[in-house]
Amino acid sequence: MKLRRVDNPPNPYLSEHREWLVPPPPARIEVYEETAASILSHNESPDLPFNWSVNPYRGCQHACAYCYARTYHEYLGYGAGTDFDTKLVVKTNAAELLRKSLTHRKWCGETIMFCGITDCYQPIEAAYGITRQCLRVCLEHANPVSIVTKGFLIVRDVELLATLHERAGVTVMISIPFADAETCAKIEPQTPPPARRFEAIRRLSDAGLPVGVFVSPIIPGLTDRNIPEILEQAAEAGATSAAFTALRLPDSVEAVFLARLAEVMPLRLKRIVNRIRDVRGGALNDKRFGHRMRGSGTYWESVKGLFEMSRDRVGLSTVNRGCSEQRPRTRPATAPAPATVQLNFDF
Repeated sequence: MKLRRVDNPPNPYLSEHREWLVPPPPARIEVYEETAASILSHNESPDLPFNWSVNPYRGCQHACAYCYARTYHEYLGYGAGTDFDTKLVVKTNAAELLRKSLTHRKWCGETIMFCGITDCYQPIEAAYGITRQCLRVCLEHANPVSIVTKGFLIVRDVELLATLHERAGVTVMISIPFADAETCAKIEPQTPPPARRFEAIRRLSDAGLPVGVFVSPIIPGLTDRNIPEILEQAAEAGATSAAFTALRLPDSVEAVFLARLAEVMPLRLKRIVNRIRDVRGGALNDKRFGHRMRGSGTYWESVKGLFEMSRDRVGLSTVNRGCSEQRPRTRPATAPAPATVQLNFDF
């Protein structure tokens, strides 16, 4: 892998989105352009309901303290803390690679997830447009896609997504773990506030796209109480489905998350940590497949019950994203040849 640092990357203010939705990040952003060897990643995990994903970027400006993908930045020789938020890698040839994969004789048109280890609609997408390029390739080949994002920038592509949905199928999940903007800003400092994300649901729904709300992660002792309000507002905005997962704190992510909590809400730190241990059998994380995305124990059962009751009350359907029984995972016989598949570091 070869990375080329960009001293003066494309200016997002000269693109079609010219204003920050939140205050600009305090740290200096460093952008590196990569000519990637491959773009499709195959998922072997039983916790995730998809086989293939596309990640146009590495790192994420949203700076969510809990993001499990932080550990994958360490494979690049960077840190899992502020490096993940500020040292961003752009796969400039992503669309070209995706086109090559979708025209492979063994590709059978499976749904492709955007993304797995980054947010495809983080602010840098306004400058580079790699996600939109990849979506256009999916439209060319009538290949269905599924998207999970916190980014309000997705509304830029409403028309493109609506056309793709008509030809192949699109599902969108907007991730909203916090109900109030103040708490959100402490843990997800560079994400659009919840109100903007509910507005994104409304715009996508008005365009005829199936859109759901992803209450993820649920942070025991902090965001579980937000569940009823989030689901109610999402339903009012036009969401038709809902899903949730438990907080994951793998490896270096644990230190990043706990440091953020200690800084922004020290008086609540002990209670939150104790609640996390309640749903993880006394630990702060469970790496086992089939357990990573959900908790266990009495407290977690109460969280599940609250989610299910609130979901049913507002009339949302269920989406399986790791919080219920898992379907068996097998590698499709018609998958692309190994030479076109990215090493499975993404999950």
